[in-house]
Amino acid sequence: MKARGTVMSRRLASVSAVSDWRSLNAGDRVEILKHAQVLAAGEVEEVSLSGNVLWLVPGVPPAPAETQLFLKSDGVEVRRS
Repeated sequence: MKARGTVMSRRLASVSAVSDWRSLNAGDRVEILKHAQVLAAGEVEEVSLSGNVLWLVPGVPPAPAETQLFLKSDGVEVRRS
């Protein structure tokens, strides 16, 4: 049986913000948040080499089918889902 602290820390780690966008891979499922509100959710299509730009393919209808662009400088937060 696992210690409760271990289980809780793993659960929190899976929903924590991704600070280095370069650690994301194409196909990773993420949510984009700003001011604690989810702006978009879907799969990462690509991340720039600098890690400052992320392209997201929306995965929730009726979201637009077009790829969305997010800039780190806009103050958005990325969270794995």
